[in-house]
Amino acid sequence: MLERKQLKGRTQVTFILPEDAPGGPVSVVGDFNQWNPAAHPLAPRGDGTRAAIVVLPAKSAHSFRYLAVGDHWFDDEQADSHDGVNGRLHT
Repeated sequence: MLERKQLKGRTQVTFILPEDAPGGPVSVVGDFNQWNPAAHPLAPRGDGTRAAIVVLPAKSAHSFRYLAVGDHWFDDEQADSHDGVNGRLHT
């Protein structure tokens, strides 16, 4: 799930997944962090989910995916669109 909050000239995007699906550590990776899995790991929240927050320029588009343990890549079904391989996010 994606949540957006508009800031002055930027958009705060919160990437949210259930705490246990998939199990183990998960990171959001994309062109905004040079596809670096260490840049934005999802952290547990008190509501039974886990999340990572990324601040991006307003009115921009980005490719992203999730990376779980075991080199398991997967998409966010709520992405704004898909480019064939990656989810796309429009701020």
